[in-house]
Amino acid sequence: MMVSLYSGAQCRELDRIAIEDSNIDGFELMQRAGGAAFAQLLDCWPQLRSITVCCGKGNNAGDGYLVAGAACELGIAVQLLQLGSADALRGDAAKARDWAAARGVVPRECDADLPALTGEVIVDALLGTGLKGAPRSPFAEAIDAINGSGAPVLAIDIPSGVNADTGAASGSAVTAELTVTFIGRKLGLYTGAGTARAGDVVFADLGIGSDITGSISGVPLLTLDSVLAQRPLPRRSRSVYKQALGHVLVVGGDDAMGGAPLMAAEAALRVGAGMVTVLTRARHRSAMLARRPELMVVDAEDADQAEAALARASTLIVGPGLGRGTWGEQLLRMAIAQAKPMVIDADGLNLLTRLELQPRAPAIITPHAGEAATLLGLDSAGVQADRPAAALALASRARGGSEEGISVLKGAGSLLARSGEDGETLLGVCGHGNSGMATAGMGDVLAGVIGGLLAQGLGCTGAALIGVTAHSRAADLAVRRTGERGLLATDLLPELMQLLA
Repeated sequence: MMVSLYSGAQCRELDRIAIEDSNIDGFELMQRAGGAAFAQLLDCWPQLRSITVCCGKGNNAGDGYLVAGAACELGIAVQLLQLGSADALRGDAAKARDWAAARGVVPRECDADLPALTGEVIVDALLGTGLKGAPRSPFAEAIDAINGSGAPVLAIDIPSGVNADTGAASGSAVTAELTVTFIGRKLGLYTGAGTARAGDVVFADLGIGSDITGSISGVPLLTLDSVLAQRPLPRRSRSVYKQALGHVLVVGGDDAMGGAPLMAAEAALRVGAGMVTVLTRARHRSAMLARRPELMVVDAEDADQAEAALARASTLIVGPGLGRGTWGEQLLRMAIAQAKPMVIDADGLNLLTRLELQPRAPAIITPHAGEAATLLGLDSAGVQADRPAAALALASRARGGSEEGISVLKGAGSLLARSGEDGETLLGVCGHGNSGMATAGMGDVLAGVIGGLLAQGLGCTGAALIGVTAHSRAADLAVRRTGERGLLATDLLPELMQLLA
């Protein structure tokens, strides 16, 4: 099944529906949350002897008090630091405070000047999903103290300082080893800075059924299995011929960058494209054919050959190693003029902005944050501050003058968005991937995978969804052999072949 991600406001609405429409007592729901967090605490640190619980003002504080009370019952030493007055807690959080007090929890009220954090593990119950912008004092100082303690952190629902809607951490933000999140999975835990701040994410539904969570439309968390369940790869006829499987043309490879189009071209072949040609500098031909003789390599400086190669292709991949000089500019103009389905990556994206060009046929663009910033007239920090909004704006940019545009905003928790006549839609967040992918050539392989699938008739949406999830899933499998530090872009190819076999 496709798992959904929700904004902070949507999660609060799910909480309201569970309490009001399903007749679940609010404090009972809070006790379930506290119990789930405490169970994960013991599961992760079974020899635990002491904890520090840092509480704020809202319901997150109530969850923290319940964890503290449960720890006291088991004889675990508890240091509970309360920012502000414990008497200021209201509603279910006040009930949780009193429940914990009956079990021996004594809160220590603090301001920005926190005492030493003495617990072996710290429980972050400071701020919840309602945070907008950077945390203010005394919360910012408390977050810095938590991060500076050297102790592992369990975050309740979301690490304090992380935006539940975007994953941004615009100021101080807790870096947790484990986050236990409740009722609905928060989008911000799965993209951008939120992925690093959250650590491992454990979801507890608190007994809330799919009839409630299904009442609100979320953003899909994309896995290869869930995508293929909805968009299975077409079976190949026994009598299929190569021309029916598409002819991909990879355009790129300026001086000193011949490896980029080669990786994209090989990836397109490995995912099943019938034919692949590389339009590049003539000096790269020998090396490319020595590495992969199944390719065709055409001299981009021969105008007649270049025009003929562009005319023959059914699908274009423009950008890997294209460079930003006049050579690359001319090739991009020629490619755009063909009005054929295309994938635009890397320097192709930078030139697209500089030359003020727009795709004339369905296009998929695959920028990282820096390239996205150029396309949108922002800086990288502006893109990372609201990755979902940036992905939607990029999809509109990809559409240009055609009927459809797809954006893939790469990075931790890659985001996919679509723009069409019916408006812009966030297609989902990639649920695979690891830090080993932060290495040269990964984007070139991704462009080749998407382009190879596009050539086989999957359409822009299908090619992007399957391509992104297969690429990241292959990376997760490859690191079992290489480790994250040693992963190379071409290590993904054997895994891709198996995944799509």
